[in-house]
Amino acid sequence: MNKIITGLLLLMLAFSACKQKPQQAIIQTQNKAYYTCSMHPQVHEEHPGNCPICGMKLIKVELTGNNKASDKITLTATQLQLANIQIDTVREAYTGQEKTLTGTVTTDETKAAELSARTAGRIQQLFVRTVGGKIAAGQPVYTIYSEDLQEAEKEYLLAKQQQRLLHNPDVDYGQLISSAESKLKLWGLTSAQIKNLAASGKASATTTILSKASGTVSDILVHEGDYVTEGMTILKTQALNSLWVEAQLYAGETGNYKENDRVSVAFPDLNGQILPGKVEFINPELLDASKVDLIRISIANPQGLIRPGMQAYISIGKGGNRSLAVSTSAVLTDGNGSKVWVKNPDGSFSPKMVEVSSGNQSYAPVISGLNKGDIVVTNGAYLLNSEAIFKNGSDNMAGMKM
Repeated sequence: MNKIITGLLLLMLAFSACKQKPQQAIIQTQNKAYYTCSMHPQVHEEHPGNCPICGMKLIKVELTGNNKASDKITLTATQLQLANIQIDTVREAYTGQEKTLTGTVTTDETKAAELSARTAGRIQQLFVRTVGGKIAAGQPVYTIYSEDLQEAEKEYLLAKQQQRLLHNPDVDYGQLISSAESKLKLWGLTSAQIKNLAASGKASATTTILSKASGTVSDILVHEGDYVTEGMTILKTQALNSLWVEAQLYAGETGNYKENDRVSVAFPDLNGQILPGKVEFINPELLDASKVDLIRISIANPQGLIRPGMQAYISIGKGGNRSLAVSTSAVLTDGNGSKVWVKNPDGSFSPKMVEVSSGNQSYAPVISGLNKGDIVVTNGAYLLNSEAIFKNGSDNMAGMKM
């Protein structure tokens, strides 16, 4: 009798377990998102919060479709920025012998700007006081007391008043107003400020001057209370989203390089991060004392991580040996072979098997697996790989085609 009862209990438990499994599958199917850390992708949480490792705020990752394994990784704009994902285009590059130069980051002087006084007067108030601060076009810079500017405002208002009250057919009031308005613009007023002046009908004792350029303030040459003359520099700005790296070459080596050559620039202060650069300028004159030549490389700095004064290592190819190549930092190699992470047209990333041969420290020649114009991840590939491993399992390279 006990055996019969025990058998019945086992059948009931088995039946109960079978009913529970579909419910668990439904719950897993409904859970189409999880929360992870951009710096530690192994963290997977069901609810928002902070990373248990570094304390950063967790970011939400949407799962595509159902629970089937997918080799695609999709990141939001915030995730891309936090993970510092950088990309490069597969193209022809130097894959032979390279020369490494030590350079220094400087500002791009072609992007420099100055704000000068348009008319003489006294600086009443200065709104920009800190070197290194950001300034935007249209931002107030200073207020000035200028008798000349005040008289120009009165001339403009008088012309508007005469047009409204007088109707002399021999006077071209429109021309008078246009001339007075042009003078105000020449002396620093914007169209919006002129409209406000016309609406108020009263000239102000002081006038606020707005910035004509955007950038980082590199120098401030006046203080409140200073008297300025026409053309005197008020402040200078630099656009730090584009920088130069300057280095020196021996005179006998300059023939190996030319303007617009592609190079790689590494920054030891940024954990060896490598960025693409372009030869912008090779000085046609040698420096008198050392008989060396100046070479200037232009680099993009959209995230503002690179600062003037940083040290940089420039890798420049020598002579020919140009071939279809991929950045060496994009290639991940293990026992299964080599692969790269390719950016898809929809913005997602997918792993792709490649075959490369030995090149230099910057570029590896592509034998198969990539085409010219493909976009590959050069920084953050390990992060994407870790995310794929935790999402689909460790053997995420299996089944991939060349």
